[in-house]
Amino acid sequence: MSNFLDETIAAIRRKIGDFVPEFGIILGTGLGKLVDEIEVSHSLMYSNIPNFPISTVEFHSGRLIFGVLNGRNVVAMQGRLHYYEGYTMEEITFPVIVMKALGVKKLFVSNAAGSLNPSILKGDLGIIDDHINLLPDNPLRGPNEGDLGPRFPDMSEPYSKKMIEQAFDIAHRLDYRVHKVVYVSTPGPNLETRAEYRYMRIIGGDIVGMSTVPEVIVANHMGLPVFAISVVTDEGFHSDLKPVSLREIVEVAAQAEPKMTKILKELIAVQ
Repeated sequence: MSNFLDETIAAIRRKIGDFVPEFGIILGTGLGKLVDEIEVSHSLMYSNIPNFPISTVEFHSGRLIFGVLNGRNVVAMQGRLHYYEGYTMEEITFPVIVMKALGVKKLFVSNAAGSLNPSILKGDLGIIDDHINLLPDNPLRGPNEGDLGPRFPDMSEPYSKKMIEQAFDIAHRLDYRVHKVVYVSTPGPNLETRAEYRYMRIIGGDIVGMSTVPEVIVANHMGLPVFAISVVTDEGFHSDLKPVSLREIVEVAAQAEPKMTKILKELIAVQ
């Protein structure tokens, strides 16, 4: 890891100079327009960064954006990586390690998710309080990188309680429909069956998606506080479940994205 990381950081530093990001942002499916709010100083294609995996999913741009958001230095992943793309957990989470090495102090994550909970509707926002990991692998499996974090990292507070409270204050002031949720992460790429939706609700899930948890595990391993927010793009709790397409998911995400962007912008400003 060390040689790969050193090479990657050196290459990025040659491009961005002495710019030091305070916060890292990972933008999920259909949620890349937050970048429009950033005063961009540098934009690097993943394909031009040594050892950096390349996003292969439609609607994921695959750019690492450096700039200023609401007065704070940020680095944003416009396009994340998923297990279903064929990447290993180490490849999926490598960008989080890169962000930390560049100076990031907190990580902000967004995603699109389906609702398991009848009180959470399409177009709502979910602020993640906890998660259930149904992925078949763990990014910390194998030899522990002791310079990054401990062998057995604690996960009693995977998402920062303070930032959750701050985000709820912002959302309530703006009169947004927002919920505190438990996020279930699955491998994908297929959406879930009716029985799977029921199962995930029974075990305590509120929403389900195909990302986020690997990055959050690695961030916690490194002592990096995390805030995560979901845009609810479809509803899996109906007994007469209707088919849903990626394009529909992206359309709903785009409609709700301005609210998510507003919360993230204001939350970053008060850190």
